[in-house]
This record gives sequence, C-alpha cells and structure tokens, in this order.
Amino acid sequence: MLTEKHITASCTINKGVVIKNGVKVFENHHSDIAGFLISIYQHFKLNYPKYYKMDNLSKLGWLAAEILLKGSFDKEKYQPEDTGIVLVNTNSSLDDDIKYFETTKDIASPSLFVYTLPNIVMGEICIRNNFKGEHAFFIQEAFDAGFIKQQVDYLLDKNILQACICGWVDVLEQEYKAVLFLVEKEKRDGAVLFSAENMDQTFRDSDN
Repeated sequence: MLTEKHITASCTINKGVVIKNGVKVFENHHSDIAGFLISIYQHFKLNYPKYYKMDNLSKLGWLAAEILLKGSFDKEKYQPEDTGIVLVNTNSSLDDDIKYFETTKDIASPSLFVYTLPNIVMGEICIRNNFKGEHAFFIQEAFDAGFIKQQVDYLLDKNILQACICGWVDVLEQEYKAVLFLVEKEKRDGAVLFSAENMDQTFRDSDN
C-alpha cells in the first residue's frame, strides 16, 4: 500500500554555508574544506571522538546528519530498526583513493588508513543514533532525486522502515556538497511533500 510521505527536515552544506530547513545556520567562507568542517563541528558544540579519525567525506556526511536530526527527529517514536539511511554520490571515496595511491608510490605498504563514507560514516550515524534499519549507499553519475525517491518509497511503502535519512554527500579535493533529507510518514508543521521536485529544489538552492 502506498503511503504519503513528507520531508520533515533538510540540511545542506555547500560553498561555506550550512542551511537547516531553508534557514542559514552557519557560514564560513575563509577556510579550506578541512578548516570549514572543523569550524562546523566546533560551532555546533559536537562531541564525538571518532570524528577526528574520519576523512573529509565521512566528516561531511556525519556533520550533515547531526544537523539534520538535531531538534527535528523524535527517536523515541520509533524502534531502532524502523530508521534507515539511503545515500548517493558520484565519487565514492575517490578523493581518499587518490591520496592513498600518492602515499604508496614509493613504499611497499600503505601509509594512509582510509576511513571513508561508504564503509564508515553510515555506520557512525547508525551507532550515534542507535539506528538499526536498512541502509544503502549508491554511486550515481549525478544527483538523481527520482532514483532516491524510488529507493525510499520502497522501504517505507513496504513498512521495512518508518523513517529514512536520504540524500547526497560528495567530496573531491576542495569541492564538496551534502544535501540530506529526513523522510517520515507523519506530516508535521513545516514539512513538505516527499517528492523529486522538492528534493531537486533544495539541491539547486544549496548552490545559491
């Protein structure tokens, strides 16, 4: 049975700006990506020791999820297995792979421990929030809201999940972009219909 679903929160991080639910909540145009990400972490007074082990891709995805959920998600309404994650990007861990190969050119064994989004940050988000539902990470040529909607619709319509974090997290050198959505079956104040059009609009708005 198809159910109406709503975007109950959104978070974008791009071009030195963090936006939560359409409102700018932080800005820093004076740092490279590493400095920008740590400035977000410090601004929101986050405390998670494993943050410092992550690469930039993992930090970006983890920070976006923290801001997305803060004050927007009542975990007590759901069982741990009711909430899952669907993420997409175009580079996967390419940024770290490039650095990894640079470190192995002249030595016999690797000198860089790769702690990247596909294999780590989804787990860190789940551990941090006690999410035990289905999760998936896809590689796509570009942001495709229709594809993401199709995956989330299936999980919620089949009652595999009751809530889902979904969206885009991508990093390559100094180019980065995170656009995350919290999708639930309940409509709350400020929520908008879960549609490809609304996701596309938020994705485009993050470039302005």
